[in-house]
Amino acid sequence: MDQPGDLEAQIRARFGDDPERTLRDNFAAVEERIAAACARAGRSRSSVRLLPVSKTVPVEVVRLAVGVGMTTLGENKVQKAQGKAKALTSLGVSWSVIGHLQTNKAKAMVSFASEFQALDSLRLAGLLHESLVAAGRTLDVFVQVNTSGEESKYGIMPDEADAFVAELGRFPSLKPKGLMTLAILKGTPEQERACFRRLQAVRARLAKSQGGCGIDLLSMGMTGDFEIAIEEGADVVRVGQAIFGKRPTADGHFWPGLLPGT
Repeated sequence: MDQPGDLEAQIRARFGDDPERTLRDNFAAVEERIAAACARAGRSRSSVRLLPVSKTVPVEVVRLAVGVGMTTLGENKVQKAQGKAKALTSLGVSWSVIGHLQTNKAKAMVSFASEFQALDSLRLAGLLHESLVAAGRTLDVFVQVNTSGEESKYGIMPDEADAFVAELGRFPSLKPKGLMTLAILKGTPEQERACFRRLQAVRARLAKSQGGCGIDLLSMGMTGDFEIAIEEGADVVRVGQAIFGKRPTADGHFWPGLLPGT
């Protein structure tokens, strides 16, 4: 566990001498970039939801982030997110889990999250449903689709979406809201656009084959590509490093082949 002095030094190294001001400025800059991307695409700013991603950010800084207006936050690891949720209970934060979820973490996630953006198996759907029924609540979910074809990515394949979504009706505590994807890792802008367009095509196909299934929103785009994603129709963008600064560790969670044991 970090000692208080070590934690203060880490926060200062990442956020400067005035972390609250840094967060406020970064948040405002991202908002401006979203507004500009919306304008280029002929969309209203209100058509895009910004989901700040606080993974690897200490709870002390997350508390400051809530104070500057970030009241819905994304996390990719349940254990870390659960700890932050408990520490910040009094602030009324809503939590969205955006990373791959191991089946043995389903119950833990249900205890605090209001949204799950990485649903990729019916077995997991069943376990979540059981925990939700026991807790007497529901959960908003996005189905994760692998639009890049990379083996290192989680998510169902685009041609599996119709059958997968049709089965979700067996789990009424899950409330489908949309589809989520990650663009190709280290791709060109055109390769990224192709991934986002594939997700658009999946949504359009579902609208025809399963109208009323609830799959309306597209969650796509992160710090490196959220402006392109907005131009290609993103309804939700998940932005971490542009708000919270460069992460101190390599990111192997969304691309599990990059790091062992992640």
